[in-house]
Amino acid sequence: MKKRLLDLVFIIAGAFIFALAVNLFVIPNDLGEGGVTGLTIIFYYLYKWSPGLVSLVLNGLLLIVGYKFLSRNTTIYTIVAVIFNSLFLHLTREWMLDSNEIIVNMIFGGVFAGVGIGLIIRVGGTTAGTTILASITNKYLGWNISYGLLFFDLIVVLSSYFVIGAEKVLLTIVMLYIATKVMEFIIEGFSTKKAITIISKKPDEIAKQVNQKMFRGVTVYDGHGFYTKETKKILYIIISTQEVIRLKKIVEATDKDAFVAIHDVRDVFGEGFVEMGKS
Repeated sequence: MKKRLLDLVFIIAGAFIFALAVNLFVIPNDLGEGGVTGLTIIFYYLYKWSPGLVSLVLNGLLLIVGYKFLSRNTTIYTIVAVIFNSLFLHLTREWMLDSNEIIVNMIFGGVFAGVGIGLIIRVGGTTAGTTILASITNKYLGWNISYGLLFFDLIVVLSSYFVIGAEKVLLTIVMLYIATKVMEFIIEGFSTKKAITIISKKPDEIAKQVNQKMFRGVTVYDGHGFYTKETKKILYIIISTQEVIRLKKIVEATDKDAFVAIHDVRDVFGEGFVEMGKS
C-alpha cells in the first residue's frame, strides 16, 4: 500500500511538471510537441480548443483501444496520469513565465517534459497516446521506450510543419531530443554502473584485491585467444562509476599490460546492488 501511494505521488507530480512544460514553455513560444499532446496543441493553435479537454478525450479513446496491451497495474496508473495531466493542463493554462528567449524556453520545455513523463513511466504508468505505442513496441519488439516515444512523436511533430513553420519544427525536434535524454535518465536511475572486463596474466591477484579492497564480487570466465589458442581467465566486475578510478589503479599496479574494457550498465539488480522491483 505504501509503495502504491508513493507511485501515485510520482504520477501526479509527473503530470503537473509535464503540464508546466506545455503551458509555460511550449504554447507561449508557438512550439510543437509529440504524441497526443502535440495534436492538442495543433488544435489549440488552429481552433483555440482547450488542450486539457482535447487531451482527455483523445487519450481516453486511445486507452480504450490499447488497454489490452498494458498490464492491469499499468492501466490503472495510466488512467490516473491521463486524468491529472488533463486537469493540470487546464488549471495551469493561464500561468505565465516572463521569458522571451526561445532557446532557453525550448531547453527547459524539454527538461520539464522529460522529467514529467519520466516520473510517470518510472513507476509503471504511461501518459497514454504514443506512450502506449512505445510500450507496445518495447514489449514486442524490444525497443527502448524513450526512443520509441521519440519515433512516434517525430511523426506528429513533422505533421505540425504546416501550422508552426519549419524553424519551430526544428526547435521542437531539439526539444524532444532533450526530453528523451532527460526521461531516459529519470527512468533508468540516478546511479549509473559500469561493467568491467579484464584480461590479465595475473587474474587471481586482481580478483583478490577487488574482493579485499573494494568489497566487490568477481566473476571468472575461461577463454582463449583465437590466434594463439592460449588459455586465459577473464574477469567480469560490476562497480559504480565512482569506483572506476580505484579499480584502474589496482589493475595498473598489478599488471600494466592487462586488457580492460569498460561498458555502461543501465540497471543492476541483486546482492550488493538494488533489489529486484525497487529500482
